[in-house]
Amino acid sequence: MAERHIVIVGGGFTGTALAIHLARRGAAGLQVTVIEPRPALARGVAYGTQDPAHRINVPASRMQLSAAEEGEFDRWYRASQAFPADPEAQWQDGKVYPQRGQFGAYIAEQFAKAAEHSPVKLQHVRDHAVALRHGGVVTASGEVYQADEVVLAISHPPPAVPQAIARALGQHPALIANPWRADALAAVKPQDSVAIIGTGLTMSDVVASLHRQGHRGKLLAFSRRGQLPRPNLSGDFPLWTLDYQRPQADTARGWLHRVRQEVALAAASDLPWQLVLDDIRGNGQHIWQRLSLKEQKRFLRHLRPWWDVHRYRIAPQVSAVLAQSQADGHLQVLAARLQQVSAEGEQVRLTLQPRGAAAQSLLVDKIIVTTGPAHGALLESDALLQQLAADGLIQADPLALGILVNGRSQTVNLTGEANPHLHVVGPAARGRFGELMGLPQVAEHAESLANQLLEPQSLSAHGRCPASLKTC
Repeated sequence: MAERHIVIVGGGFTGTALAIHLARRGAAGLQVTVIEPRPALARGVAYGTQDPAHRINVPASRMQLSAAEEGEFDRWYRASQAFPADPEAQWQDGKVYPQRGQFGAYIAEQFAKAAEHSPVKLQHVRDHAVALRHGGVVTASGEVYQADEVVLAISHPPPAVPQAIARALGQHPALIANPWRADALAAVKPQDSVAIIGTGLTMSDVVASLHRQGHRGKLLAFSRRGQLPRPNLSGDFPLWTLDYQRPQADTARGWLHRVRQEVALAAASDLPWQLVLDDIRGNGQHIWQRLSLKEQKRFLRHLRPWWDVHRYRIAPQVSAVLAQSQADGHLQVLAARLQQVSAEGEQVRLTLQPRGAAAQSLLVDKIIVTTGPAHGALLESDALLQQLAADGLIQADPLALGILVNGRSQTVNLTGEANPHLHVVGPAARGRFGELMGLPQVAEHAESLANQLLEPQSLSAHGRCPASLKTC
């Protein structure tokens, strides 16, 4: 049997999950290579952190590779040595919120098992993919991996420093531009005053990390709306299911009205709003694809900040840290715009314009950017993506969320042609599919693409990327 080779570029959770699904479902004659420079797979931005203050944002029972494996990670974790070593992981309702690195370890173990037991040849290549030429993926070391299909699992560029701050501060030592970097907060002294730009999930991680390392100085977190991520539910509740057959205007305003109606109905039954949002999230891809491009843009412009703080919640342990820090005056959260920033010796002076109040000036020892991944700059964040974009083989989606793909996750070039040999999996495809930032939707997308790549018609038609398509 002729060997078929699928190369996955990126070995965070998404790329590793895709490889596992291919190995579990594939047959002899298939080779799957994951190109990922980190020493271990499934250790991307989300699950590569080793900071014990960083916990998964949902209970372990809701983290899985597929719907058929619900609860597997929870059982694996409770049976591991990490569970008794981290008594804070178990919340008051009995649910567990492990440190995020534990989920990365679990997925890496599933990859190792798949590699050992599957007839599929599965390998991890520690290298950077830098180009796609003449039917092969070229790496930084000069190796070329010939491929029948290439899947881009590159998803999270680092945060973008606001231009005003970049111009004013440059490489100033008070600026922490990328809080995801290992030991990024090591330079923060216990008594330092700190300003944090952004009030979302990354800010929550930063505050939890500073709390763990004994920081006692003043913290100010600010964003345009000053909204914090909401906490997850504690306790057990029945599911809330919307009637999606009910006539519904496919507009941002129409869905906002519908969600408010459903939340009110749930409240009348003494049920929390989180149940409504969970059902919306589970059907998010279907809802998103029903919206016109105009309505998708309207949602992103007006409703996305509110969706994000209700959809992307935080572990109760982290929520408790935020609440306590606010209650004791250690943390202030402000809805404000940054008007001016300048360096004053080793410190930074900020001028903020709060909503409905006079401008205020403050001097801080450190300023941390937690505005989240700069998805609009994804194509410039990676050498391979730069090359593909320069050659016109890929383009940004019209919403600036990632890479333009069709309904089969195939990339679409500048002339509007889909490439059947070049796919995108995970968050970089969310312009098309919508809800592709958290589990289980990313896992479902990886599983769906694996099934698609193993379809009989795909298997019977496989061959090296034809040069005429200029895909490689």
